[in-house]
Amino acid sequence: MPGIFARWGQYLDEGGFVMPYLAVAAALLWFALGYRWLTLRRGSRSGVRRIVDGFRSGEATAASGIVCEAASRAVAVAARKPCNLRRALDDALGEIVAQMGRFSTLAKVIVMVAPLAGLLGTVAGMIETFEALGDMSLFSQSGGIAGGISQALISTQMGLAVAIPGLLIGRILARRQEALQDELEQIKDVLCGDSSAATAASLGG
Repeated sequence: MPGIFARWGQYLDEGGFVMPYLAVAAALLWFALGYRWLTLRRGSRSGVRRIVDGFRSGEATAASGIVCEAASRAVAVAARKPCNLRRALDDALGEIVAQMGRFSTLAKVIVMVAPLAGLLGTVAGMIETFEALGDMSLFSQSGGIAGGISQALISTQMGLAVAIPGLLIGRILARRQEALQDELEQIKDVLCGDSSAATAASLGG
């Protein structure tokens, strides 16, 4: 373990002044992605109608996962028979929608900024390289030509290593979030449709 930390410290040092910022950005990015991965869980594999009916009949009590939690809240709201059911459901499920989008902006910003920070390190490394060429110093305390090229490549590598996995996983999570939001709308449609049908039946009777 000490050897790993020593090599990691050497890697950060060789990459130039942008490396600590990229390391912090990587930690924040993976925290955001991990939070979203754990949050964006559907819950039951049953269809939306079956989940809603389960909470309505009392057969389902556990609300683990986004869809199950939303169905539980929505059924409780519908049982109170508010005047405007759709608006009441929007208000009740708004917190869940906000929870699904939490840290998504942070992840997107880091994915966009990380390659630019790596490019900044690349430019700094190339400047050091050209300064070494101008001074004809192949080797110097700061590394000379070899040190400048190494800094340029390492910072570029780090920027891409942060951005590419974040981009891929972020897209997967964004699609999952869209699918869950569609199912939340289905829950509202089911409850509003049932409420309208019950109202029509009572008027017809």
